[in-house]
Amino acid sequence: MKVSIVVTCYNRERFIGRAIRSAIAQRFPKDEFEVVVVDDGSGDNSPRIIGDFGDLVVPILLPANQGLPSARNAGARHARGRYVVFLDSDDYVHEDFIYVEHLHMAMNPEWGAVACDYFEVDDLERHTKRCDAGRNPIACGIMFRLDSLVEIGLYDASMLLMEDREIRARFEQRFHVGHVRLPLYRYTRHSGNLTNDRKAVRQYRRKLAAKVAAGGLEHGGKVGV
Repeated sequence: MKVSIVVTCYNRERFIGRAIRSAIAQRFPKDEFEVVVVDDGSGDNSPRIIGDFGDLVVPILLPANQGLPSARNAGARHARGRYVVFLDSDDYVHEDFIYVEHLHMAMNPEWGAVACDYFEVDDLERHTKRCDAGRNPIACGIMFRLDSLVEIGLYDASMLLMEDREIRARFEQRFHVGHVRLPLYRYTRHSGNLTNDRKAVRQYRRKLAAKVAAGGLEHGGKVGV
């Protein structure tokens, strides 16, 4: 198994099917990648939709909501691939997403991860903005060497927001993150985005700043399930 795509979901019945379809439709040898779908205690129809995909995915159904970092950690712990990429349930990817990123990782053994550029899209899947992952990094669209991710302690389960910046800062203290200038990831902007809660974003931005100031980026802290 070369690549594990980990899809995390919480109450995303509207989008989760699209995310999974884009993951299983990758133009990559079918026996060399897997799609792990973690449902983080959803109260809507997300678990049923995930179940409809049958053996095409590896389902992990958490009994209660634990937060995005813990859900990603659960997926990483079940991953069998040498590399792992995370896909949010409201986003989707180009069909050559893992092929291109895997090629770059294979050709650059000194890299710990690689990030690709992305398009922001609206509810109608219209491209509204092309984004440079080097200047405006996001949590997903990054292929990590799984052993490197485990080595730094995975995600900090206490960072319910800003978890992408926290783990990126910690990861880059030890490993290089390469950059593919191709927009292979689709980041959906909608009213339900967690980052729309500006008060919570400010709270976790302060928490991250305090952690950096205290030298707390050496490990992930308490790692969730």
